[in-house]
Amino acid sequence: MADAPSWETQELLRRTYDAFNRRAIDSALAVMQPDVDWPNMIDNVRAIGHDAVREYWQRQFATIDPHVEPEQMRLEDDGRVVVDVHQVIRLLDGSVRDDRMVQHVYTIRDGLVARMDVQSVRS
Repeated sequence: MADAPSWETQELLRRTYDAFNRRAIDSALAVMQPDVDWPNMIDNVRAIGHDAVREYWQRQFATIDPHVEPEQMRLEDDGRVVVDVHQVIRLLDGSVRDDRMVQHVYTIRDGLVARMDVQSVRS
């Protein structure tokens, strides 16, 4: 069984999810490295840095209403943190576009999020 991340890392990620779900972009960015590397799922590219992530999220929130709830966290042997996430994406009219489990994989550097990747849940 994989180890759990440190309490500090778990709290950091919970704060990140909470800020994202509240659309508190500046609060979410405050727990990220200035050169954070984040997946831009709209354009299938990487958003690098706070300004790029902010712009990506603003575009995203203008077209969909995503909500992500972390359900389980584990520490990988390479130091990355895998979070099992229940993701619900609604259209702006409230209809559900997607409802599924995904995994967010984080690299933490100096106590802040340095990178996040999204992958499908392994069966």
